[in-house]
Amino acid sequence: MALDLLNTQNGTAGEPPTDDVLHDYGDLLAWSQKIGALSEVEAERLVRSSRRDPDAASAAFERMRTTREYMYALFSAVARGVPPPERAVARLQRDEADALSHAEIVAADGGYAWSWSHDEDMARPLWPIIHAALTLLVDGPLDRVKGCAACRFHFLDESKNRSRRWCSMDDCGTADKMRKYVARRATARSAVREV
Repeated sequence: MALDLLNTQNGTAGEPPTDDVLHDYGDLLAWSQKIGALSEVEAERLVRSSRRDPDAASAAFERMRTTREYMYALFSAVARGVPPPERAVARLQRDEADALSHAEIVAADGGYAWSWSHDEDMARPLWPIIHAALTLLVDGPLDRVKGCAACRFHFLDESKNRSRRWCSMDDCGTADKMRKYVARRATARSAVREV
């Protein structure tokens, strides 16, 4: 969940985003429900609240954009093996304090966990994502955070030898391999013509 928010924008690796999956607060709620950050009941409650207070919904959506931007800078640096921007780390720490101020500790799976299920704040979809991001930053495994070689997506490399390079072999992996194959063929044809 920590990296899912980063992957709501499409584009080429190392370039600005070219497309955004999230266009408004309703999209944020639907997406949050899809990744498990909100239950159906919570999403419906926030939809009703957003209709009563569209300005608060708009402000929460803008907060999501700001959060995504600094988290992208933070985890892109981690994926490249360089220290993340200090201001991004400080912002995540402040946001985590805010998120936990809205949470309660509940019994879960034989232990305890943070829960935001009763929180009415419009920024509610962000709380578990912020918490997951801080947990990843503090507890790791940071050496498994990777950026796709072809697109802007980030992922946790769970391969045995930690050699995964793409968000998906079916999408970016195949496309990247095809580009390299075409480039090698073009180079080989060019070399033959020069002989």
